[in-house]
Amino acid sequence: MPNTNRPVSEKRLAANRANAAHSTGPRTPEGKTRSAQNSRKHGFTASMFAVVRLEELDALTNLRADAIAVYQPVNSQELFAVERIAVAQQALLRCSALEAGLHTSAMNETITPGGLSPNVLSEELTRDIQVTRAQNRSLCLAIGFQRIGGKSDAWTLFLRYQAQTERLFRRAIEEFDRLKALRTELPNEPIADPDPEEILPTEAPSAYAPASLFDPTAAVTSPIPPSTNPERRESRTNLSPGD
Repeated sequence: MPNTNRPVSEKRLAANRANAAHSTGPRTPEGKTRSAQNSRKHGFTASMFAVVRLEELDALTNLRADAIAVYQPVNSQELFAVERIAVAQQALLRCSALEAGLHTSAMNETITPGGLSPNVLSEELTRDIQVTRAQNRSLCLAIGFQRIGGKSDAWTLFLRYQAQTERLFRRAIEEFDRLKALRTELPNEPIADPDPEEILPTEAPSAYAPASLFDPTAAVTSPIPPSTNPERRESRTNLSPGD
C-alpha cells in the first residue's frame, strides 16, 4: 500500500505559499465594504412592515435613518438592534393612529342620521351655565366609548397591544445598550443602506371601492350610511356632537 503521508517538498511548499499570497481578500475600500456586508444580510425590507393604505412605504426607512444617525451602530448586531428600535417606533405611531380611530368610532356611535339634537347634555345639568361645543363633544365621546365597550372588547385588546408595543420599544433600546457595552469585544463593520425595493405596478381601482380610498388627496364627503339594525338605529337617536 503506498504511503500517502509523504512530506511536502520545499518546491511545493513555496508554490503553496505563493498561491496563498494571491488570495488575501478584497483590498480596495469598496471591496472591503461589500465584504463586510456579507455577514449582515438579514433581509431588512422597510415595506414589509408598512400597512397598505395606512403608512407610506418610506416611513420606516426614514425612522431607520434617524435611529442610525442618533445611535451610531458600528457593527451588524448593533445595526439589527437599531432597526428593531425603528420598527418599534413605527408600531408606537400605529398605536396612536389606532387610538384615534377608536375614538372616532366612539364619536360616530353618537351621531344621529338627521343630526337633529344639538345638545346631549341634560337640562338639569346646564340650566344656569353656559356650555361649549367642546364639552358636548366630550360627552359624545364618553357615550360612544361606553357603547363600544359594552359591545366588544376592542378597547381592552387595544390597551394590551399598546402596553406590549411600549415594552418592545424599551427592550430594543436596552438590547442596543447591551451591545454597545460589548464594543471592545465585537468587530466594527461599515454600515451600508439596504438595496432599493422593487415597486410592483398598481392596478386600476376596484368597482366596489370608492375612489377616495385609492386617492389620498380626495376628501371623504359621503356620510356613513345608517345601520339597518332597528335596535342599533334606536340607540343612536337624539345624540349629536352639536355642530
